[in-house]
Amino acid sequence: MKILLTGSTGYIGKRLLQTLAGEDHEITCFVRNMERFRAPREAKARVVGHEIDLLREIPPHLAGLEIDVAFYLVHSMSASIDHFMEQEAQSALHFASFIAGTSCKQVIYLSGISNSEKLSHHLQSRKNVEERLRTSGKPLTVLRAGIIVGSGSASFEIIRDLMELFPLLLAPSWIRTRCQPLGIADVVHYLKGCMLLEQAMDQVFDIGGPEILTYREMLLQYAEVRGLRRRIVVMPFFSPRMSSYWLYFITSTAYYLAANLVNSMKVEVICRDNRLQHLLQIQPITYREACRRALERINLDTVASSWTDAVSMREGNRLFAFLDVPTFGVMRDSRSRRISCDPEKVLTKIFSIGGEAGWYYADWIWEIRGFLDKMVGGVGLRRGRRNALELNPGDALDFWRVLIADRENKRLLLFAEMKVPGDAWLEFRIDLREEGFYLTQTATFMPKGLSGRLYWWGLLPIHLIMFRGMIRTIACC
Repeated sequence: MKILLTGSTGYIGKRLLQTLAGEDHEITCFVRNMERFRAPREAKARVVGHEIDLLREIPPHLAGLEIDVAFYLVHSMSASIDHFMEQEAQSALHFASFIAGTSCKQVIYLSGISNSEKLSHHLQSRKNVEERLRTSGKPLTVLRAGIIVGSGSASFEIIRDLMELFPLLLAPSWIRTRCQPLGIADVVHYLKGCMLLEQAMDQVFDIGGPEILTYREMLLQYAEVRGLRRRIVVMPFFSPRMSSYWLYFITSTAYYLAANLVNSMKVEVICRDNRLQHLLQIQPITYREACRRALERINLDTVASSWTDAVSMREGNRLFAFLDVPTFGVMRDSRSRRISCDPEKVLTKIFSIGGEAGWYYADWIWEIRGFLDKMVGGVGLRRGRRNALELNPGDALDFWRVLIADRENKRLLLFAEMKVPGDAWLEFRIDLREEGFYLTQTATFMPKGLSGRLYWWGLLPIHLIMFRGMIRTIACC
């Protein structure tokens, strides 16, 4: 089967791509930046990527692609609080216009359950996208899901943060809202099962797990799975804005995502029917089992994708404009140190930096910087990393984003996503010189105005201590 997959670098898309790649399909992926795209090793000959920004019209020469099924898995909820609706509608129209001129037999879209009379911006946007996709004239299959539970999903990571951190949780009243959580593996099974299924053409299906739970029950059931004793006290005076800040400051989520999630968590997302479950003969796993599987993936360090993998439409292609580190008009802290042991061991330490491993020297300074970043609306340190050893371009790494992760040439380049008055890079490189192998560590800062210069000069004493200790620790096997 010939498949077109959008959103293949996002949370759901990565998982679906891995599943489809294990079968005999020819897969074309539309991605915002090819630097972030990695075709599964076992299917490189059958997977092709094209760099496409859906906020713009798709080049007409691609209309000649042979397509049987097209998956539309594009979302931009973390880009803003209000304007993401316009972005999602525009992207869907461009996609529909393109698909109309192709041989596509079916479009499959993963939407959100929207059975309540009053919908959040997030859920209303999903419905709007459905309408835009119908303008293609191609048979459309819509799967409407609620909370998706899996290792690396935004919902699961929020639940994990809350229950791991707080024995007593003071929570907003929306944790009494009911929903129907669904495991990520079941979501993939539903998406795959609908491909060219006659009974699914031009149909809208609700998909959910076997239980209807409140968010409070989900939190406490997670705690039971983990063997944690937790108590939750509902505080009814939490406003939506307070709830957004509450989620933002005590979990790893970004503020825009927190605000949009809070708006959606006030709306019940419960299935009205389970026709597709019977049609595909799928028996969804329970919420507890979904938590167990997610925790197992995390413990084994085999998380296939994370919500942090998704770079918003607003920043998608802009991010990789920073691949070339500037040399003029910048402030720099560059240090080199000879490696007296196996350089591969040092390279492994470099590619293991951040997350649970920390930054190898004065981690308390990094933690303070992460806290301050959260206080001014940044991403903070809690995003961590998806895998303890593996890094790929586009991966989130604490408050950095990976631009280059080249083990062959022994180079790692990070770009700062923390709030700073300018742009910042951190680079690690191992080079062979006449005397032996050397590790070079370079922090580069492009200041924005006087505030940027004052920022760098003010932190200069801390940088001298932190960067000197970091390179010494990394270069020492």
